[in-house]
Amino acid sequence: MGDKTLNDFVSQYFKQQQEVFGNIFYSEKDTSLSSIEKVLLHEGTKTEMGDYEEKKIIISDLPTDLFTHEPDWKKTKSLDSLYEKIHNCQNCPLGATRKNFVFGTGNPEADIMLIGEAPGADEDEQGKPFVGRAGQLLTKIIESIGLSRDDVFICNIIKCRPPENRAPFPSEIDECEPYLIKQIELIQPKFILALGLTAIDTLLKKKNKMAEIRGIVQNYHGIKMVVTYHPAALLRNPNWKKLVWDDVRQLRRLYDEYLNSKLKI
Repeated sequence: MGDKTLNDFVSQYFKQQQEVFGNIFYSEKDTSLSSIEKVLLHEGTKTEMGDYEEKKIIISDLPTDLFTHEPDWKKTKSLDSLYEKIHNCQNCPLGATRKNFVFGTGNPEADIMLIGEAPGADEDEQGKPFVGRAGQLLTKIIESIGLSRDDVFICNIIKCRPPENRAPFPSEIDECEPYLIKQIELIQPKFILALGLTAIDTLLKKKNKMAEIRGIVQNYHGIKMVVTYHPAALLRNPNWKKLVWDDVRQLRRLYDEYLNSKLKI
């Protein structure tokens, strides 16, 4: 019996027990076998287990992870290991339509992470984030505050290109966001620059309006987050470039304050 089949069977067994008896599980007196082993012995077979005696186990007291299996990628200790574990992901339909899994690039110990929405056609072709026209503009934006792409880490909320560059579906974000969270955990950045409302709304778990949220430093699980327009939006609306310039200068000021505070220690 495979692990998934076993887990499904045992979970279903306890659910049925709970529906019939409430939060009480009835088991046999023999304690030489674990509860799980006893369940397996009763699966499609008749065995003599000795005299039966009512034994109460409160289901709510059972470990919550008793029948769950943590994916190997969650145990990774480096970005390289994480990439090896997840780059063949097929958890959503985008896995079948992508050319390349766009993991992210840059400094694995970066103080600043830039997070966009999703890969486009150029990114899908090359397997790297922000390499098309919007990416070239982003490179100039980064350089305008005295940094390079090698100084920061750049990635997206989701790792595969949605067809025709449509916005990611919520179900696709749900599948892929845990990978992003793991990247953040491994990199441990001090600052995040969120590019565009899809990235902002996903990270903050609420709908936002750019005009209302720009210029206000957000808190993402203890990490200072600056928000601004996606570079692709600037290609359509060049008059927003001044606003983005203000936003990245705000990020640079925060970063300089952080660097100065380190020197004083």
